[in-house]
Amino acid sequence: MHIILGGTGHVGSAAAKALLARGEPVTIVAREEAKAEDLKRAGAKVAVADVLDTDALHRVLATGTRAFLLNPPADPKTDTDAQEKRTIAAILTALDGAGLDKIVAHSTYGAQAGDRLGDLNTLYALEQGVKAQAIPAAIIRAAYYFSNWDAALETARADGVVHTMYPVDFELPMVAPQDLGEQAARLLTDDRTGTYYVEGPARYSSADVAAAFAAALGTPVKAIATPRDQWVEGYKALGFSDRAAESYARMTGITLDGDYEQPDLPIRGKVTLHDYIRRLVDESPGG
Repeated sequence: MHIILGGTGHVGSAAAKALLARGEPVTIVAREEAKAEDLKRAGAKVAVADVLDTDALHRVLATGTRAFLLNPPADPKTDTDAQEKRTIAAILTALDGAGLDKIVAHSTYGAQAGDRLGDLNTLYALEQGVKAQAIPAAIIRAAYYFSNWDAALETARADGVVHTMYPVDFELPMVAPQDLGEQAARLLTDDRTGTYYVEGPARYSSADVAAAFAAALGTPVKAIATPRDQWVEGYKALGFSDRAAESYARMTGITLDGDYEQPDLPIRGKVTLHDYIRRLVDESPGG
């Protein structure tokens, strides 16, 4: 039995679907069972548990043999660093004595030691905690999700613009959740350990994102960048707390400056940016 944390999110659901397609048994851990209805129809079991309830999470993990660990993203209105440190600590505590024979943990490009670096330092803490325990483990360091652009569909359609914190011509590694789910399924069904970097078939810029929306919508779309000295205020305008805005601005700066370890030969997925955006538009209301 494969236990999938965050199984109703983009990557978790992709991992669950990839495992189910292989005929593997899957249990989704979710806070709300209703959000997992499509996966239940596909054959997954659903266990309702909050990751902060370590006893309940431990009991779920103990029903499985392998687990995919995704730390749930904190509400940006909160102090995201503090919240995510709490959930990571709870997940690591729940693993103890669960009897699993392998873990696959989901992390990010740029994961590194530090403080107030958004996902970079919190997911680095998850990596280190997983490595410190006795269960064999593999770690996926994922590139920037294509799904982070989902919310841009509204402004692309209504105003012909895509807003970005990066210079419009800055290329960065990106990847589709479907490709991350496939890699997670492969690692959950074999005995490999170690760290695996996963990105899409090419690197893309915000200008490429705008072009993909333009092609899918059949209307002009342009990318508009927020200047670096306005990042913190820009994140606040999106609803981030003061502390979260500072953390995410620092994380954005590290990505832009390339101040992180990058792989020479990443695992490359198959889904292109244009394919992803086309599907996003086609499946949207009025698509």
